[in-house]
Amino acid sequence: MTTEPSFRESVDIMFNRAVKLMDLSPGLEQKVRVCNSTYTVRFGVRLRGQIHTFTGYRSVHSEHMEPVKGGIRFAMGVEQDEVEALAALMTYKCALVQAPFGGSKGGLRIDPREWDAHEMEQITRRFAYELIKRDLINPSQNVPAPDMGTGEREMAWIVDQYRRMNTTDINAAACVTGKPINSGGIQGRVEATGRGVQYALQEFFRYDEDKAKANLSGKLKDKRVIVQGLGNVGYHAAKFVSEEDGAKVVAVIEHDGAVVNADGLNIDLLREHIEMTGGVKDFLNAEFIPDGASVLEMDCDILIPAALEGVINLTNADRIKANLIIEAANGPITSGADEVLMHKGVVIIPDMYANAGGVTVSYFEWVKNLSHIRFGRMQRRQEESRHQLLLDELQRLGDDPSITWNLSEDFKAKYLKGADELELVRSGLDDSMRAAYQSMRQVWHSRDDVPDLRTAAFLVSIERVAASYRSKGL
Repeated sequence: MTTEPSFRESVDIMFNRAVKLMDLSPGLEQKVRVCNSTYTVRFGVRLRGQIHTFTGYRSVHSEHMEPVKGGIRFAMGVEQDEVEALAALMTYKCALVQAPFGGSKGGLRIDPREWDAHEMEQITRRFAYELIKRDLINPSQNVPAPDMGTGEREMAWIVDQYRRMNTTDINAAACVTGKPINSGGIQGRVEATGRGVQYALQEFFRYDEDKAKANLSGKLKDKRVIVQGLGNVGYHAAKFVSEEDGAKVVAVIEHDGAVVNADGLNIDLLREHIEMTGGVKDFLNAEFIPDGASVLEMDCDILIPAALEGVINLTNADRIKANLIIEAANGPITSGADEVLMHKGVVIIPDMYANAGGVTVSYFEWVKNLSHIRFGRMQRRQEESRHQLLLDELQRLGDDPSITWNLSEDFKAKYLKGADELELVRSGLDDSMRAAYQSMRQVWHSRDDVPDLRTAAFLVSIERVAASYRSKGL
């Protein structure tokens, strides 16, 4: 029996596969590969009448650009190898979408469900304190964001803790991203990773050559989609591709099983059901399947693993029937399964690209915090005024009896509306996802020795990181 590589080993294997196709010196290859540093902290918090000790990590993979960027996850499975592998992926991810950051990642070994909100705040603030005093949270050096088990709430606690410790730092709000709007956040950040998955699929479906490789045709409309994990990323991805692109989400897999409906599931109703009951069981108008993992092997056009790493591995890869897999989670396909799926002809849109929407919009939030002004505030009304001038002139021409055309009111309303922050964020995200995909597919289609999009993504990213190190004189 073939031994399944760990998540860390999978990242290294995929890195090695790409580096073999590059002309890097051994020293530069080693510099790009290694994790620069990992800080491990064990701190105590007095809770429920006694001291509880927690273990946390902050790993910095590459400082070819600063600050370094990467989420903080709260989960019982957090350990050093996982954090370092995720930090490496962040380096490559930022390089691919051309966000000017190095890669980092953090984690705290904790089950958030075991503690109430006040206790979680005490724990989070103490963890933040330990990182802040070592500049492992800092607007110009290390900028965390939400990850599994964390969200806006935790980011608001962290930024407040940073402000308490750095009372004269005018850029304090930029020390983390993914904050609530009233704490310096940005419109569209919560949905960003799921929205990025949608934009990635839209871009893939613009190219007939790429669709043919996955034995698909046409548009996203009516494509059968299976989503594994209906957390923040899975929910938004499923919602957008079904409501806006017309795809049919025929199955959703959660921790307690899966629900299936060949005609498509109502994602908003399912999300409400999960929030009320804690799982998908007993959801109306759908068949419940207790063995959720088996639903990964159902026939479908597109599979979206959006939860944990390693859910598609050597035990089930040969039974996967999806034509196209888009990795909304980090590392959902092991390197062993990746090989099996590649030989089957399954096209995989890799995680370092597919879930880069979060860090892209985090970049926009960081820029907003440093500029101290929301996007659109300076130009929105000026845009509307210029558009009004054009419409007024067209209307004047329309008064000429020899001209019979008229502009519809719907067009006028849309044309006159200047872009607000949310529209600008979505526009910037769409542009970033398109440009990144085009850089990958150009390598994918121009080189016979590049078999898949993942290898292409690593090639593009590693070359950009290496170029940055070369410019520093290394």
